[in-house]
Amino acid sequence: MAEVVAGLVANSLALLADAGHMLTDVLALALALWAARLATRPASGRWTYGFRRAEVLAAQANGVTLFLVGSWIVFGAVRRLIDPPEVEGGIVLVVALGAIAVNAAAALALARGRHESINVRGAFLHVTTDLAAFAGTAVAGALILVTGWNRFDPLASLLVAVLCFWSAWSLLRESALIFMEGAPGEADADEVARTIAAYPGVVETHDVHVWTVTSGFPALSAHVLVGPELDCHALRRELEEALEERFGITHTTLQVDHATSATQTVAIGRAERRSTPLRPG
Repeated sequence: MAEVVAGLVANSLALLADAGHMLTDVLALALALWAARLATRPASGRWTYGFRRAEVLAAQANGVTLFLVGSWIVFGAVRRLIDPPEVEGGIVLVVALGAIAVNAAAALALARGRHESINVRGAFLHVTTDLAAFAGTAVAGALILVTGWNRFDPLASLLVAVLCFWSAWSLLRESALIFMEGAPGEADADEVARTIAAYPGVVETHDVHVWTVTSGFPALSAHVLVGPELDCHALRRELEEALEERFGITHTTLQVDHATSATQTVAIGRAERRSTPLRPG
């Protein structure tokens, strides 16, 4: 509210754009908090994974909001570049410096959790985008004071828009990957399949699926055939430990059966190779 008042008094689109972005931040942080609380509910009924993906939904909503805010800012900035109004650079500079301090404190509070949750990362991106935007707004206010060139104000607001689009793309891409059941970056599906196929005693592996339930929760399922003389249960436990150690996958569903023929085909992604024939005894 302080920014809206200051933006109207100073006739500054940069401050009004920042105020609009700050409003979406308030909504984004409220949504992130709600999603984080919802994600702690245990699995029950038809929700077999619980509500963990509520955080991903919140991150996607934040990405869409950032994109819409950026579009609104670009529209206003283009109009002001064509016909720039008078801007009170002193008010712009003072308000922007105060907002930098507030957003720096918020960014520090969210920094630790941004690597563990896409939801917290979305909130962190909102705040850090604001921080960078206010820095640009402060520079614009100072330049207007020194030069009197009012177009620095819409140029600063365009910087805010660029940061909004960058943050929106990052969040939408990552959340879409999770919703489309894509393999996480640290556990490439083909590499996981090769690791299983190369494990001693494994004859064939297929139907290998690696996906992300939510941030920090990768999952895997696969069908594995092993030599007829081996203990399926013991080898399954060994595979689970190996997958957790190498790829950090703790939620695994492995169907392990004995091979029925002396030579099997090992299917890895789109490639195939012949395994070494099994020798009885």
